[in-house]
Amino acid sequence: MSPRLNPSPETLVTRGWADYALLDSGNGRKLERYGPYTVVRPEPQCMWAPRDPAAFDSADAVFDPTDEDEAGRWRFAGNPIDTFPLAWREVRFTSRFTPFRHLAFFPEQAANWEWMHGRIEAAAKTGRRPRILNLFGYTGVASLAAAAAGAEVTHVDASKKSVAWARENAEQSGLAQHPIRWIVEDARKYVAREVRRGSKYDGIILDPPKYGRGPTGEVWRLFEDLPGLLTDCAALLADEADFLLLNAYAARISGLSLANLMADATASRDGVIDWGELALAEHGTGGRAIGLSFFARWAAS
Repeated sequence: MSPRLNPSPETLVTRGWADYALLDSGNGRKLERYGPYTVVRPEPQCMWAPRDPAAFDSADAVFDPTDEDEAGRWRFAGNPIDTFPLAWREVRFTSRFTPFRHLAFFPEQAANWEWMHGRIEAAAKTGRRPRILNLFGYTGVASLAAAAAGAEVTHVDASKKSVAWARENAEQSGLAQHPIRWIVEDARKYVAREVRRGSKYDGIILDPPKYGRGPTGEVWRLFEDLPGLLTDCAALLADEADFLLLNAYAARISGLSLANLMADATASRDGVIDWGELALAEHGTGGRAIGLSFFARWAAS
């Protein structure tokens, strides 16, 4: 018994929604709309020419990188902007101009949120309340998407600040009283303890960084630590579990490598492993797309 590995990759494309759109791209940058604001961020993959160069010059905010490790500074056309509200489906959350070129969430992940939301919602309609574990949960959009679909969620992140932010987003979404556990802990330590306890989950979301530190100084290195963590995650899946979703942004990784790792971890199960790339497409029919991260996901059927 082993899962079937899809022979070809998929490109999961996010084409935007009411509060987000990729408007244009080119010359190493992308022009996006977040709610009422237009934003320019670096994107080295955009080696082509932009369709409307002048639009980049009139953006509300531009990120100027100071090094190759995502750090830099925001430059605003008017008064500095701190936080502002956004939404995806039922989920309401606060966006912020962080010093790491993103705005406290990753819009290309909407393709995974949509997939996960549909699977949880289908299970909830049968009278079940799936138990979902979200590791490296950050500001909680994926956790809240799962909760809104009908899941009981455990949200784990090593950053106390990020977990507090996720809880505030739950308040905004009207999900503060929903069964969500908020855990500030190193993901590996939490998962290892859950394995010892014999805990089981119906779905697991795993979106680790390339490098990170836990709340008491634990060091996370993707290539060294992911195999063991994914094996432990597979051990936490209930007999009737529905999915295990893995995403990674590291430049030296691929969807196929994640898929083979996923196949090892879920070797004792049936099901299917999809794999490939997450992309953002420019607004409008026929818009160009930018590949941004790689994924592999095991599903029971």
